[in-house]
Amino acid sequence: MYINIFLLIIVFIAFYMVVVKRISSLINGFLSQSLFISIYVFCLGFASNNIELYIIASLLLLLKVIIIPYILRKVIQDIKSDGNAGLFISPVISLFFAAVLSSFSYGFADKIMPLEGRYLIGIFSISLFITLIGMFLMVFRMKAISQIIGLLVMENGLFLLAASVASGLPFFIEIAIFFDILVSVMILGIFVYRINSLFTHIDVNKLTRLKG
Repeated sequence: MYINIFLLIIVFIAFYMVVVKRISSLINGFLSQSLFISIYVFCLGFASNNIELYIIASLLLLLKVIIIPYILRKVIQDIKSDGNAGLFISPVISLFFAAVLSSFSYGFADKIMPLEGRYLIGIFSISLFITLIGMFLMVFRMKAISQIIGLLVMENGLFLLAASVASGLPFFIEIAIFFDILVSVMILGIFVYRINSLFTHIDVNKLTRLKG
C-alpha cells in the first residue's frame, strides 16, 4: 500500500512540473521526483530482498537528488539566468495536456497488457506518463536548462518501468547508465555555457534566427 502512495506522489510531482514558471522550481520538482523514485526502489529491494536494488537506489539518490541538481543550479547561477523556465504555452493549457497524457497512458497500458500481466497496468501507465511528461517539457519549454530537465524526467520514467517490471536492469548495465547520465548532464551544462556566452541567453527558441 505504501508503495502505491509513493507512485501517486511521483505522478503528482509530474503534474506540478508542467505548470511551474521558474527553473528553480523545475529543478526542485525533478529532485523530489527522483527522491521518491529512489524510495520506491528501496521498497522494492526490501520486498524482494535484492541487494542490487539497494545499491541502485543509493546511486539514484546520490546522482539525481544531490549531484545533478547541484550542477544545474550552479549553471543557472554562473550564467546569471533570469530563472524563467521559458513556458511556450500557459500553465493551464500545460495542465490540460498533462491530463490528456495521463488518460492516454492508462488507456494504452490497458490495451497492450496481456491478461497475465494486468497487475502491471498501473506501473506501466505511470512510467509511460512520466516519460511523456519529460518529452512534453523538452518540446514546450524554450530554455535549454528546462529541456535538459525534460530529458532527465524521461529517463526517470524509463528507469521506473525497468525497476518495477524486471526488478531492475542487470547491475552493471545500471551503473553504466548512471555514468552516461552524469556525463551527459555535464556535457549539456557546457553546451548551455556556450549558448549563453555566444548569445547572452539560454532561450533555444532564439536559435531559429540562425536558419539560412
